[in-house]
Amino acid sequence: MEPLIQFLKVTAFWNLSWGNLLMDAIGVIFIYLAIKKHYEPLLLIPIGIGILMGNVAPVTIAGNQVFYMLVDGEIAKGSGQYSVMYYLYFGVRTGIYPALIFLGVGAMTDFSYLISNPKLVLLGAAAQFGIFTTYTGALALGFIPSDAGAIGIIGGADGPTAIFLSSILAPDLLAPIAIAAYSYMALVPVIQPPIMKLLTSKKERRIRMQDPRPVSKTEKIIFPIGGFLICTLIAPGSAILIGCFFAGNILKESGVTERLAQTARTSFVDIITILVGLSVGCSASADTFLTPKSLMIFGLGACSFAIATASGVIFAKIMNLFSKNKVNPLIGAAGVSAVPDSARVAQMVGQEEDHQNFLLMHAMGPNVAGVIGSAMAAGILWSILG
Repeated sequence: MEPLIQFLKVTAFWNLSWGNLLMDAIGVIFIYLAIKKHYEPLLLIPIGIGILMGNVAPVTIAGNQVFYMLVDGEIAKGSGQYSVMYYLYFGVRTGIYPALIFLGVGAMTDFSYLISNPKLVLLGAAAQFGIFTTYTGALALGFIPSDAGAIGIIGGADGPTAIFLSSILAPDLLAPIAIAAYSYMALVPVIQPPIMKLLTSKKERRIRMQDPRPVSKTEKIIFPIGGFLICTLIAPGSAILIGCFFAGNILKESGVTERLAQTARTSFVDIITILVGLSVGCSASADTFLTPKSLMIFGLGACSFAIATASGVIFAKIMNLFSKNKVNPLIGAAGVSAVPDSARVAQMVGQEEDHQNFLLMHAMGPNVAGVIGSAMAAGILWSILG
């Protein structure tokens, strides 16, 4: 029996806990939602696989851990040798991956709809109200200011920004914050429609907006340059994310770097997304994830996202009180930076009332404004709390 016992001791079964099994179940649910429901499969499948990998009970081979564990915000290591996952996770805990993702997203983004109707930027700004409301709520629940700031950014529905700010302000909470942010991004089609319908009337949901005016190439090039200068002068802490975002956009709009833009928005951002998903998922081990703090973070994140959605819709209704050209309040929900899912949800809910009402192009205005707004909110919180 002794050889059998020795064999069992080197398997993961020996130290497997109920928490590991629960996290494995969560990983399987993520993969199921991605495949069956098509909820952000590019995010949920890598994260789900990472959760499965990270919840093999701490296995050691020749004295070295196969998978890392987070201990007080730091990565545990085997006897003198880091695991492969340690190096992959380096891009998360230093904020490298989020900046690179912003570069790729910038190369995908078309600012035409925002440029043609600049007042839509106010909807992106209004949606950030959820971030600062949740920051106050986290303080009330006993979180220290830096942790509260990192938790509040979940309301922007922007996973890369949540990772970036958490890695600076609350590295020990990075795993639950990142997974909460990405989870709510994936669940945009589930969470947002009830809030949108609750806050709008059937008549408001039927509002048709004027077609956007044509935007010149010159405007498309001037906008990211001017936007970068304005945003970073207001919130210098946002320079890294905003800079990469607008840099990717200039690659796209300049017309002379199409190869770089094509790479940035395809294979480059796909590679980084895989690394982020696996790394974040692996960090969600039962020991660090199944804690009262993590559960509170998920609750606060849900409140933050709901408040951000409601704020955008309500502000659009307020704008209509003073505007001749009415805005469909549904596009206010796209002020969160879940690009382009929030814009698609606005289109979907609008067409339930009027099949000929096309809101997608209008919703993309506040949607990309939300990306800028969440990055600026992160920069402000970093400047104040860092």
